Amino acid sequence: MSANTAAQLDVDAVERYLSENLPGFQGPIELHKFSVGQSNPTFRLSTPSGAYVLRRKPPGVLLKSAHAVDREFRVQKALYGTDVPVAKMHLLCEDDDVIGSAFYVMDCVEGRRFDDPRLPEVAKEDRRAIQNEMCRVLTTIHEADIDAVGLSDYGPPGNYYERQINRWAQQYEASKTEHIPEMEELSAWLQAHIPEDDGQRTLVHGDYRIDNMLFHPDEPRVLAVLDWELSTIGHPYADLAAVIMQWQMPAGSEGRGLAGVDRVAEGLMSDEEFIAAYCARRGIDGIPGFGFYLAFTFFRMGGILQGVLKRALDGNASNPERAAKLGGFVPHFAQAGLDAARTV
Repeated sequence: MSANTAAQLDVDAVERYLSENLPGFQGPIELHKFSVGQSNPTFRLSTPSGAYVLRRKPPGVLLKSAHAVDREFRVQKALYGTDVPVAKMHLLCEDDDVIGSAFYVMDCVEGRRFDDPRLPEVAKEDRRAIQNEMCRVLTTIHEADIDAVGLSDYGPPGNYYERQINRWAQQYEASKTEHIPEMEELSAWLQAHIPEDDGQRTLVHGDYRIDNMLFHPDEPRVLAVLDWELSTIGHPYADLAAVIMQWQMPAGSEGRGLAGVDRVAEGLMSDEEFIAAYCARRGIDGIPGFGFYLAFTFFRMGGILQGVLKRALDGNASNPERAAKLGGFVPHFAQAGLDAARTV
C-alpha cells in the first residue's frame, strides 16, 4: 500500500466500521487502489472473508450534486437480481466522520475489463460478440421497469436534455479554468436545438462505455456494469450516443476510441451497425437527428473532464497526473460536439 493510497483511505477506520456493520466481515484488509475512477476513488479490499470494493467521495470541496455515491448505491441495489448485471451492494455509509466522506461497499466482481474498444486482447472473430453483448446490456438498462424496482423517483420529470444541458453548463462554469470558446458555442447550440419530448422516460446509465463493464473471464457476457454516478431517469438515446462518442475518439491509450480503425478488418461493428442493433432490440425504426444526441454527449464529457482538471489543480483528484492530462482534451470534445451538431 503506497503512502498516497493510505492518505486517501483510513484502513483502520474502514476495518472498525465493517467489523461493526457488515455481517461476516473479517479483517485485516489488504488495500489496493484502482487506477480507474477519476471521479470517486475506488479501492479493492482483500480480506479473509472475501474481496470487496469500496467507492468513496473524494476529499475536499466538491461541486454540488457531484460524486453521488449514495445514488450509485441506490440504483445498483435496486437493479441487483434483474436483467441488468450489477455487483451486489453491501452497505452505504453517509457519516463523514468515519473516513472523511461518504462511501459504499459492494462485492468485488472478478472479470475482464477492456480499456481499449479495439479489443486487441480478444481474437478478431470474437470481437463482435463482445460488442453485441454491450448492445444487449444497454437495452436491458433502458427496458428496466423503474416502477417495479423502486426507481420511478430517481430523476425529476420534464425534458431530460434541457435539464442535463443546464446542469453541465453550470458545472462547467463552476469548474472553468480558462476560456474555451468551443464549449460556450456548443452549449448555446444545444440549448437552442433541444428536441421535443417523445415520451421515452427510462433509466439511463450516464457514462455507458466498455471500460465501465466487467465481462466474464471466458465468455462474451457482462457480469457487472460499473460507475453509475451519472445515472438518472431520462432519455435513452444519451447512453447510445455515449457509445458512439467514445468510438469516434482517436484510437490508443489516450483517446481510447476507434477513429481511423478499419473495423471490418478488425472484426468490429460500425457505428451504424451498433445503432441498428440497438433499434432492432428495442423495436425502434431508426433515430432521426442523432447528431443532437451525439453533440450532447460530447458536451457532457467536456464538462466532466473540466471538473476533473479543476480537481487536479485543487489537489483533490484521484489520479492527479492523469486528471491533468484528461482536462487538456476539453476543447477537443467541444469541437467534436460542434462537428456532430452540423450533421443535424
